[in-house]
Amino acid sequence: MGHRLSRIATHTGDDGTTGLADGTRLLKDHARIHVIGEVDELNSQLGVLRAHLLAETRIDSDAKSGIDSKLDALQHDLFDLGGELSMPGQSYLLEDRLIAIEEWLHEANADLPPLREFILPGGSLPMAQAHVCRTVARRAERALIQLIELEGRASPQAQALLRAAGPEQYLNRLSDFLFVLCRRLAQLSQIETPVWSKRTPTPLKS
Repeated sequence: MGHRLSRIATHTGDDGTTGLADGTRLLKDHARIHVIGEVDELNSQLGVLRAHLLAETRIDSDAKSGIDSKLDALQHDLFDLGGELSMPGQSYLLEDRLIAIEEWLHEANADLPPLREFILPGGSLPMAQAHVCRTVARRAERALIQLIELEGRASPQAQALLRAAGPEQYLNRLSDFLFVLCRRLAQLSQIETPVWSKRTPTPLKS
């Protein structure tokens, strides 16, 4: 098999456009390119999470391995989602991946105590980074919904294809999983989860 990427600096984007996998060229601030970028950033942030997890000494190696294998699968999912977004009308992220995340979500949440307080991002490096991933996933979800709405105005068929493929459900569930993972990491590390301390509001002076 030949090299997939033989040239990196192609100069084709110097005019402010970039190409989709089907050959279509769009402005780099197009809503579709924006979503692809958000998904790419989320994938990169998951890579950082995996690096922090690998360096975490307070979590058992078997538990780390189990979490890392899930994060590895998520990175592959997001690469597939990026491919789906760059090839309109094609679906690479299959429904079984959404089902897998739901199963992981229930598994991670099974042994956690009831959540009684609002959680603050922080704790350990893996916990904090998991929160970063969670918020980027939410941003990617918002950008995707905006794309669906924008393209739906021009083409109800395109909107139906995007919704039927399920990427918005995937990103929504992924964010849920990452939130629960933050709590699971705290439990495995035996670190107290930072929580929000409610303050008494001060009335504004008129």
